[in-house]
Amino acid sequence: MEEELRRRKLEEALEVKSLRRIISAYLNYPEAAEEDIRRYERCFRRLPPAHKALLSSQPHKFQKLRWCISQNSYFIFEMLKAFEPPLDMSQDIDISEDRYMENDTDKHLFSGETSLLPRSGSKTDKPHFAFSSEEGGNEIYRSTKPETVSEVSLEKKIESLNGDAGRCSMGSEYKGKAENAGVNGFQSVKNHPPVSCVHDGGGHVSSSPDWLEPSLQYHVPLVDVDKVRCIIRNIVRDWASEGQKEREECYKPILKELERLFPSRSRESPPACLVPGAGLGRLALEISSLGFISQGNEFSYYMMICSSFILNNCQVPDEWTIYPWIHSNCNSLSDDDQLRPVSVPDIHPASAGITEGFSMCGGDFVEVYSDTSQVGVWDAVVTCFFLDTAHNIVEYIEIISIILKSGGVWINLGPLLYHFADTYNQGEEMSIELSLEDVKRVALHYGFKIEKESIIETTYTTNPRSMMQNRYYAAFWTMRKKPATGERK
Repeated sequence: MEEELRRRKLEEALEVKSLRRIISAYLNYPEAAEEDIRRYERCFRRLPPAHKALLSSQPHKFQKLRWCISQNSYFIFEMLKAFEPPLDMSQDIDISEDRYMENDTDKHLFSGETSLLPRSGSKTDKPHFAFSSEEGGNEIYRSTKPETVSEVSLEKKIESLNGDAGRCSMGSEYKGKAENAGVNGFQSVKNHPPVSCVHDGGGHVSSSPDWLEPSLQYHVPLVDVDKVRCIIRNIVRDWASEGQKEREECYKPILKELERLFPSRSRESPPACLVPGAGLGRLALEISSLGFISQGNEFSYYMMICSSFILNNCQVPDEWTIYPWIHSNCNSLSDDDQLRPVSVPDIHPASAGITEGFSMCGGDFVEVYSDTSQVGVWDAVVTCFFLDTAHNIVEYIEIISIILKSGGVWINLGPLLYHFADTYNQGEEMSIELSLEDVKRVALHYGFKIEKESIIETTYTTNPRSMMQNRYYAAFWTMRKKPATGERK
C-alpha cells in the first residue's frame, strides 16, 4: 500500500512537472521571439554602410515584428489565464524519479506532453473543462474520462471575457510597456514587467493565477517554444478564414462522406462519431453540427489548452488578432504578407448548432479507448492526419476496429509521415512504419472492407502566401467493419 501511494504521488508530480514545462514554453514564447529579432539586428549592424542605406527599412520592420510578438503574447497570456489546471500546480515535485524511470514505460510523461486522463488518487475528480452554450446548454468541454457516449451533461458555466480584450492597442505585457514609435500604428516594446500581470487595451491591469507565478516556471529548450509557434499556425488552420482552403481540402470530404453514409440522422438518437487526434477541435465541432454525437480525443496539452480557450471562452467571431507568419523571413513575397494579421475565431463555436453530447476527451488514444467500456460503442471513427502519429500503427487500427459497432465506418484522410521515424538518441523509441499498401492489408485483417478510396492533394498549416508550399498527397478512404461471423448484416 505504501509503495502504491508513493507511486501515485510520483506520477502526479511528474504530470505537474510536464504541465509546468508546457506552460513555461508558452510563457517563454516572447523571450524566444525577441532573441530572434536581436539576431536580425546583429546581422544588420554588421553590414557595410552602403548596404545599410539600401536596406534602411529593416530597423522599422524589426519594430513592427516586436509589436506583432506583443499581440501574440497577449493572446497566449489570456489563454493561459483562462486555463484551469487539473492538478495542483503549486505542489512540491522535488521527488526522486530514478526508481520510477527504471520500471515504468510511460515515456510520454517526460516528453513535454502528457496524458489528461485522471489517475487513481490524483486531484482530478472534477471535470477539466466544461462549456454550456447559450442555446440549450450543449457543452463543448467536459470530463476527460470517457464513461459512455451518453455521458451526463455537466452544468459548469463559463465566465464572459472582456469584450474589448481582443481589440486592445497593446498586446501582452510579458515583454513590457509600449511606446509610440510613430510607424503606421506599430509600437516598440521595452522595459519588461513580470508575467504575473497583463494590461488590457484600456490600461487596466489584470492579475494572473497563482500557478503562473515565475517561481513555478522553467527555462525550456527552444524546441518547446517551436511547438507554441506550431500551435499558432494550427489556430489559422482550424479557426481562421485564412484556413478555409485547407479545411475544404481536408475536412469537407470527410463531412460530405459522413452525410452520405448517415442520411437519416435522428435528433432523438444521433449516431456517435469519434475523432482521435482532434487537435484544436474544429473538425469535431463541424461533425457535431451535422447532427452527430461527436467526441474529439487529443493527447497534447499544447493543443488542449488552446482549443479549450477557443471553444469555451471566445464570445464573438474575430475576437482575437494574431500574427502567425512572423517567425520566418524565408519565402515571403513582401513584408506586408509576413506581418499580416489574422482574426480568430472565424465563427462563434457556441453558435455553430452543435449536437448535445459534443465533448473533448484528453489522453493517449491507446490508453483511453482500449478500455472495455469502449468496445462496440461508435458508429463512426474519423481520423484526419492522425494515423502516422502512432508508435505502432497496427495497434491504432486494431483499437479502431474494436471500438466500432458492427457495420460501423472508418473514414481516414492523411499521409504516412510517421512522427517517430526520425527520432534519434531516444533509446528504444518504437516506430512501426508501414506503406499504404501494408496499412490497408492490416485493416483487412481486422475486419475492415474498403468501400471507397482516393488520393487528395492538400497542405497542413501552410502559409498560403508563401513562396514555398509543402503539399501532401493524402490517402482518403472509407472502410466498413464487417459483421462478425454469424451476425446478421
